[in-house]
Amino acid sequence: MSVEKLDMGARPPASDPLRALAAYLPRPLRFLGVGALGLATDICVFTILIGYAPRLLLMRLFSLAAAMLVTWRLNRALTFDRSGRHQGEEAMRYAAVTAVAQATSYAVFAVLVLTVLGALPQVALVAGAAAGAIISYNGHRLFAFAPKMPR
Repeated sequence: MSVEKLDMGARPPASDPLRALAAYLPRPLRFLGVGALGLATDICVFTILIGYAPRLLLMRLFSLAAAMLVTWRLNRALTFDRSGRHQGEEAMRYAAVTAVAQATSYAVFAVLVLTVLGALPQVALVAGAAAGAIISYNGHRLFAFAPKMPR
């Protein structure tokens, strides 16, 4: 089965080698790759910040914001096709979906870090990120980057 049949929105290869590679990968794999980079950003920023201010719950908010910026730009460029909306509107829709997904991620993180994983906050972070990823993918696919319907 060809990539086009797996991913109806596949783009032709671009001059950028990263975009060319992304065009041949199914959308869920592109999303997971971008998510992995976002998670790496989240963990790195979180780990650096707790070294300066060991306030786990507060520092996680900053690391989530950094990860959101990284994933929005990469998802827009590599994962999802252009929606036909103005970039500002698309960013707001992305932020709405991400807020719900990150709230889920943060809630799972907070529960775990305050109960069973206090000594392993990065493990709690990964567990929360996994829960949020399910909401994130479907929300971005069906709402944030969904094609604009003609009026």
